[in-house]
Amino acid sequence: MTAYDYNQTDWAAIKRLSNWYSGDIHDVLDGRGPYGFLKGISQFGVLKPGQVICGPVSTVLYEPSTRTGQPQDVYHGAIDAVVKGGILLVDSSCAEGSGTGELMSSGAKTKGAAATVVNGTVRDLAEVRKLDYPLFAKGMSPVGVSGRMEATHYQVELDIDGVKVRPGDVIFADVTGVVVIPAGLVAVIADAADELGKNEVSCRQRILAGEDLQSIWPVGKAGGPI
Repeated sequence: MTAYDYNQTDWAAIKRLSNWYSGDIHDVLDGRGPYGFLKGISQFGVLKPGQVICGPVSTVLYEPSTRTGQPQDVYHGAIDAVVKGGILLVDSSCAEGSGTGELMSSGAKTKGAAATVVNGTVRDLAEVRKLDYPLFAKGMSPVGVSGRMEATHYQVELDIDGVKVRPGDVIFADVTGVVVIPAGLVAVIADAADELGKNEVSCRQRILAGEDLQSIWPVGKAGGPI
């Protein structure tokens, strides 16, 4: 386990990031080094219209296991210890089986987690949606983990299809997708997103007023919003 002091979390920057959406966040993250988009992971739980999720990561790693009926001590411990407003990132891609369902989502919500993101499949979706709990994953499946895999580590670095994610990094998720922001860049990305967002508000107002797009973004002007 990698110790991380969540008292270091820049909650003010996270609050500012929450004013925007994943396209803004990735636009300002792109070109600053890390590529933080978690490809193939999308919304399966409930999000209100326009809702975004943003918070520090607690990680959980599954590994193949043929044991059956085993207690899920590691995952249960990660849920019990999640910081309020934190996001559980579960890598259960090592074998067939759903790393999260209704009971784990119920526990996470009760402990104050903002969402669970799974690199793998999830199940019990009807029940999870009744919880009004944000859940993101690569797919859904009724298959359980017993005899296939089990959680073995939490608060360790994960490699999600080439994206390195460490405890304390920040996840931003909305209906469009999931983006990871390294902990050391959170304030920088929040500043850049604020600036980009102000520019987009101005552009939106001009568009809605009937101004031509080519006058807002003249030919040869690079980097115009989509």
